[in-house]
Amino acid sequence: MPANPVAENVLGTIGTVCWTIQLVPQIWKSWRSKSTEGLSEYLMLLWGLSGIFFGVYAIVQDINVPLIVQPQVLSALSYLSWAQCQYYGRKRSLRTVVLMYLAVILLSGGFEAGMIFAVQPSYNRGNKGPIDFFGAFSTVLLSVALLPQYYEIYKHKEVIGVSILFMIVDMTGGIFSDLSLAFKAKFDIVASVTYSLVIVLDAVVVLCAMILNPMAKRRRKRQALAGGDGVQPASRERPGLSMQDIEAHHTSERPGMDNGGALAVPGGVGAGNGAPGTTQPGVSLAI
Repeated sequence: MPANPVAENVLGTIGTVCWTIQLVPQIWKSWRSKSTEGLSEYLMLLWGLSGIFFGVYAIVQDINVPLIVQPQVLSALSYLSWAQCQYYGRKRSLRTVVLMYLAVILLSGGFEAGMIFAVQPSYNRGNKGPIDFFGAFSTVLLSVALLPQYYEIYKHKEVIGVSILFMIVDMTGGIFSDLSLAFKAKFDIVASVTYSLVIVLDAVVVLCAMILNPMAKRRRKRQALAGGDGVQPASRERPGLSMQDIEAHHTSERPGMDNGGALAVPGGVGAGNGAPGTTQPGVSLAI
């Protein structure tokens, strides 16, 4: 396909816009629910790191402006979502979380700038080995980052804590970024593999949500019905009362009962010299 700088930048810009706002639904979801349960903090941390490595790769090769900006935004938002995991998930203080976020941003930015100055001279001399390493390692981090999230899905038997809109927008960004590479004068295989992996790995999460979430909903409904059928009526009406308590209560209400559960019998029954109307000791009919 012939090179077309206009098409390359337009498609790259659309991909960058998608990857700029991709994590906004996820950050909003975590903030609104005040929970990050089901969202892997390692996914966000590794995505932030992968953006740093790909940033070095994109800047040194001068791919195009939108795709140079994209990894910087990806890292910043990934680290922000990671910070939410520290605040809501690990219950760290707000001050600690803010300091952690600023520290990881500064360290990542310093590392990226240092690697750009270190690799650029050798790349200008025609040595592409170092820069290819940064691109390949970014791809590895993107791939490995989804493994902890897959474990969270396996553990919960459904997709929770993850915004499906985030995954869909992320996939869309990968598609447009992939298309932008088709209009470059020289096709970038490493970048294409990276973008394609994003599409495939995100699609797995969306597919799991489509299959596992309805199954989990039906499972919870069956458990709720089974739990309701197992409740005994007596226990609902008189909680805490046993059969012995009920029998003792009825016994105490019968007239003529002594504490031992015996019925006193008037005189003349089994005693020849007792006065009528009096109770003879030792004469009783056990109930």
